[in-house]
Amino acid sequence: QVQLVESGGGLVQAGGSLRLSCAASGRTFNTYAMGWFRQAPGTERERVASITWSGGVTYYADSVKGRFTISRDNAKNTVYLRMNSLKPEDTAVYYCAARPATVITYDYWGQGTQVTVSS
Repeated sequence: QVQLVESGGGLVQAGGSLRLSCAASGRTFNTYAMGWFRQAPGTERERVASITWSGGVTYYADSVKGRFTISRDNAKNTVYLRMNSLKPEDTAVYYCAARPATVITYDYWGQGTQVTVSS
């Protein structure tokens, strides 16, 4: 069982930066792949970025490549999403999620943190 708590969201002007954090409970954090997802009103949830348990492989949606960076610190049971050059279209609720390395679907989700980018 893994519990996830996001933090770091807020209101920022276009072009600004934010860093989201996701703190995980549980002793097996370093066996889970982690992902950041987002959902804006009226849209489907989309995977923004993900990272393998070792941090060796990352994925980014085309819309955020070159602007967002996912990283993890297994010693701190924390995964981060650094967001630079933010755009109004990045406005959404951002969710952290975890899945066991051998499972395809994300089984554990945080409560979400709001990111609002003003133009």
